[in-house]
Amino acid sequence: MERSILFAVAMMSLGMLLIPLGDTAGKLMTSTGIAPFFVAWSRYLVGLLVLLPFALHKDAFGLLKNWRIWVRSAIQAITITTILTALKTEPIANVFAAFFLGPMVSYILSVTLLKEVASTMRLILLAIGLIGVFLVVKPGFGMTTGLAWAAFSGICYGVFLTASRWVSPYGKPVHLMMTQLFIGALLLTPLGLLNLPTVTPAVSGLVLWSGVASMFGNLLLIFAYARAGASVLAPFVYVQLIGATAYGWLAFGNLPDGLSALGLVVIFLSGFATLFIPKSKRPTL
Repeated sequence: MERSILFAVAMMSLGMLLIPLGDTAGKLMTSTGIAPFFVAWSRYLVGLLVLLPFALHKDAFGLLKNWRIWVRSAIQAITITTILTALKTEPIANVFAAFFLGPMVSYILSVTLLKEVASTMRLILLAIGLIGVFLVVKPGFGMTTGLAWAAFSGICYGVFLTASRWVSPYGKPVHLMMTQLFIGALLLTPLGLLNLPTVTPAVSGLVLWSGVASMFGNLLLIFAYARAGASVLAPFVYVQLIGATAYGWLAFGNLPDGLSALGLVVIFLSGFATLFIPKSKRPTL
């Protein structure tokens, strides 16, 4: 593997470890009674302030005239708010397992709506991954409200990923990210202000932790995709499961039960198995 691709894989993996780290801070806030709306809003706001000096450009503001940009950003705001709602009551690893309905939904929508080329092997691996999700979520057999929220968030994330492909020709990735942070912060401002917690040093630290970790995780993803193709990097999205499991254990002492652990392994292996799909058959993600 070329050095540039190895560097991209390293950035992607680090980014995927930072994203659940940000959600760990979010769970620390929501589990103490802080509203998910405030956590989501503050995350957007911190991310926007961090990115602003690097992405303040007329092209980014020009994108705000495109209604597709607003639809995509609104979907992401729903995704973040619902996953934080799920994290309020559920272990991080289980939430991320249910959340991985997203790539499956995205693939199906991309094939049906965006007319991307389907791959039989990819469909088989997605079906195996879906079995892993069911092992964690246990629909009808102990499924909780929190996991239902996580599954719904995953579906929304799949729509968001497809919408991201839909709008990708309209602007540079960093400008698209700038718009989603601005729109997300704008849409959630009323709900965020209505649910302001008592500001303490601990809360302030968690807000910064959540926003900065999520921001840099997504930035590393953008930089990684600039150096290597999506077909190479897509499986490394599943590194989030490793981070989510580790952070859940370190911060909350949560470890998955037997079925959930099996489900996590199935999801992880089915994701990384896409690396072995012949290049000619690997879909563009």
